[in-house]
Amino acid sequence: MGRKSFWQSGHKPTLFGSFLYFDISFMIWGLIGPLSVVIAQDYPMDPVQKAQLVALPVLGGSILRLLLGFLSDYIGPKLTAQLGMIVTLVPLYLGWQWVESLDQLYVVALLLGIAGASFAAALPLASQWYPKEHQGLAMGIAGAGNSGTVLATLFANRLAQHFGSWEVVFGIAMIPIVIVFIYFSIFAKNSPERPAPKKLSQYASVLSQRDAWVFCAFYCVTFGGFVGLANYLTIFFNTQYGLSAVHAADITTICVIAGSFFRPVGGYLADKIGGARMLMYLYTGAGSMLLCVSFLPPLPVVVVMLFIGMMCLGAGNGSVFQLVPQRFGNEIGLVTGIVGAAGGLGGYALPLILGNLYKTAGSYTPGFIVLGTVAFCSLVLLVVMQTRWRGSWLRSAAISESARQAG
Repeated sequence: MGRKSFWQSGHKPTLFGSFLYFDISFMIWGLIGPLSVVIAQDYPMDPVQKAQLVALPVLGGSILRLLLGFLSDYIGPKLTAQLGMIVTLVPLYLGWQWVESLDQLYVVALLLGIAGASFAAALPLASQWYPKEHQGLAMGIAGAGNSGTVLATLFANRLAQHFGSWEVVFGIAMIPIVIVFIYFSIFAKNSPERPAPKKLSQYASVLSQRDAWVFCAFYCVTFGGFVGLANYLTIFFNTQYGLSAVHAADITTICVIAGSFFRPVGGYLADKIGGARMLMYLYTGAGSMLLCVSFLPPLPVVVVMLFIGMMCLGAGNGSVFQLVPQRFGNEIGLVTGIVGAAGGLGGYALPLILGNLYKTAGSYTPGFIVLGTVAFCSLVLLVVMQTRWRGSWLRSAAISESARQAG
């Protein structure tokens, strides 16, 4: 019996619901990044404090993804996602009505990580409906919800300017998440082929496997690079090129669009040529662009470089998650949480690297040199691991795919 096409397989309302949940969650997760320039007018901050503020939501998301990944396996990704959306309303309300100091703002920023943890529920919910030959595209479409960052960079500062208050932006953000919650609750469904919950000892077994940590390293660079830059670039453009808060966020939006909308492209191409090969091209492109940005060229040039670099990082996210289900298909919920947490840690570290090195050196050049070097180190690791994988699970997956095509 021949394979079904992508559009003949799976469950489209669930795929769309996963995308919407991920999209609106990423919008909320990314609110602090563009708003940081406006917030600094009320709470003056040095470069390290600004970096810490935009990094805290990413740290919170990293920690909570482990919890949501665990819950996705035990109570199902749909219920986990519903709980996540309800709890996300808490930091939004606090940001709207409660914040009166920088310390309180730090608390809200950390709690916004609840939205960032959506990764660990949205992707398994979509993934479990699709066969291996369509994993890259399905995970790419659901994961393209990171385009919610575009909504944050495009509208957050405009709304703050229109209403004369950045706090009201948090209140407005409660509206779309309620709408998505209603759609999601009605149309999204758990896959009937969802794997049975695993014992804690089996989760520990996953963590003892080298490949899990390798995927963590890969995603730490691709996703961490994307979300870290998405949160920090408004500060970068404001500080380095003297752009206003709205203009800096607009330029950031251009770069974020590349990373967001090329994620499904990365997954699709990884399905065609293999996730490992695709990642080799993408790490090379991202590393080259980040090293070129370190020369701090004129604004139009740096925007092009960051657009290409973010495009490579976004497509890399889709490519990594084309590989993950092939290796850990039965533990996808937990592994997604673990790998996603690692990606979040990368996103937490990136603003701190740029902020601290800028404060120390008075220039963004050292920071972007470090980021480019890390991308090339990932390329080296990938080459080494690909050689080992060809003798094990990657070859088995290729044989299985050939047999399926022959059938």
